[in-house]
Amino acid sequence: MSDTKTNDDELLGKGYDSTLMKRLLTFVKPYKKYVVLAILLNLIVAGLGPLRPYLIKIAVDDYIVNKNYDGLFYISLFLIGALFFQAIIQYVLTYFTQLMGQKIIFDLRVKIFKHVQRLSLKYFDKTPIGRIVTRVTNDVESLNELFASGIVMIFSDVFIILWIFAFMFFMSWELALITLSVLPFLVYATFLFRKKVREAYRKVRHHLAKLNSYMQEHVTGINIVQIFNKEEDELKKFSEINAEYRKANIDSVFYYAIFFPTVEVLSSISIALIIWYGGGNVIQETMTIGVLFAFIQFTEMFFRPIRDLSEKYNIMQTAMAASERIFDLLDDDTIIPNQIEPTKIKNVKGEIEFKNVTFAYNEGEDVLREISFKILPGETVAIVGATGAGKTSIISLLTRFYDIQNGEILIDGINIKDLDKFELKKLISVVLQDVFLFSGDIKSNITLGSENISEDEYKSAAKIVGADNFINKLPNKYEEQVKEKGATLSVGQKQLLSFARALAFNPKILILDEATSSVDTETEILIKKAIEKLLVGRTSIVIAHRLSTIQNADKIIVMHKGKIREIGTHQKLLAEKGIYYKLYKLQYQKQEIS
Repeated sequence: MSDTKTNDDELLGKGYDSTLMKRLLTFVKPYKKYVVLAILLNLIVAGLGPLRPYLIKIAVDDYIVNKNYDGLFYISLFLIGALFFQAIIQYVLTYFTQLMGQKIIFDLRVKIFKHVQRLSLKYFDKTPIGRIVTRVTNDVESLNELFASGIVMIFSDVFIILWIFAFMFFMSWELALITLSVLPFLVYATFLFRKKVREAYRKVRHHLAKLNSYMQEHVTGINIVQIFNKEEDELKKFSEINAEYRKANIDSVFYYAIFFPTVEVLSSISIALIIWYGGGNVIQETMTIGVLFAFIQFTEMFFRPIRDLSEKYNIMQTAMAASERIFDLLDDDTIIPNQIEPTKIKNVKGEIEFKNVTFAYNEGEDVLREISFKILPGETVAIVGATGAGKTSIISLLTRFYDIQNGEILIDGINIKDLDKFELKKLISVVLQDVFLFSGDIKSNITLGSENISEDEYKSAAKIVGADNFINKLPNKYEEQVKEKGATLSVGQKQLLSFARALAFNPKILILDEATSSVDTETEILIKKAIEKLLVGRTSIVIAHRLSTIQNADKIIVMHKGKIREIGTHQKLLAEKGIYYKLYKLQYQKQEIS
């Protein structure tokens, strides 16, 4: 995983952060009616629980002791009715809290995904994809527990404790005080548990982050692992990381294994004190046996929400850590700004001009310096140069994947920063060397789900680039399913699909970035024929390593170390015997040797 900044997957932040909670509650606000309903239902459920021991006290003192069978029968029916009523209320409470949680999580996931799509490529350059996926999946799911089982259910535990206090002090304040005598020890044990489990949980998150990172990286690069026969070595490393994760989890379980028995021991001590003191009063006939029975049950009920609140603390802590990372993502402003009132281009011609453009991905490390050139409407311009010369950076700037530090980039004489960035991208189609296909069918990978592209248009685009030759041989033709990353298609077929995709959107400006470098000779000839037809009437920029593919370009721009060194036609540049001449001779010699 990237170390460009502190690994936020292992940071916990505060156990409770009021600022973060206020921001989380903004997502709850649209569903406040569910919260109000849940609190009211919690109040009822919490009251029905302690009611049972009180009814048992009545049954024992008023009916069993007095051998009143009729009264005992009716109090038993009332007790059963109370249990059924509590079960119904509990069902409604659980349903609506879970419903609220799912609605909130749906809204949050949509907001995160929408924000991620707005982020510029600069953000993705410095942020591992696995971290972003974790934000949308694991961290959001942690908040689901908070909303569905945490915040609202905390009210239930608190209400139960308050109801128990009320019943106990109403029945016998002496026994109530004896029951609470172990409370200081319980508070100390809870404080110690929180401290220890917090550190243990930090280690669990740290090792889980390492495990996720290692897994993602090696599944992505599985072909390299298998080619070099490194399965056993990588399995050994994975086992070591997995063992550390297992140990961290076992350590966290240890503290739970200590805390909960401690609560049980304190509960037993409290019951023993009640039996000793209350039993003595029963013997002396200053207290009824029903009160003693009720207090034993009250004590058992009292410690149950205490244990639950400890679990809620863990949920709260997890949620605070998750929300901190989620809001860190949502607050990231690595976004290409858009004009509030953008300039509109009418009757786009496709003229492109770079004026003294300087650009750096990282401050102080310029990859383009003082770049100036002009492309007339309908011209085909090729950009050549060694790897790292800055060719692809020019495309990234023209499409506003990044913003320049100095200079201007103009389309039809208008600075692209003054245009609506979404409208700008509609003017341009790009075919990249590394083709990415989505899971779906052939049709959706050409149209990308656009309803503005008709069946005739996407089939025509496929036919022009020659993609229909292999598409029509597929069992389901355009409805044929495409596996992840187009695994079932050849490199050439994927390239043809990406070419058809670019053409289906009928751009004014067409950019080909090493578009034919990964295809075989037969496919390359097919694409070259299609290009000759398609470039007519479009402004085109072609980046190519194979100089034989761009000899007919109207203009060739030669780049070297971030600067433009030569501009001219193929014949003119050869005549000058400069950088282009050397590149051409080098490739020509290689072809002769091969």
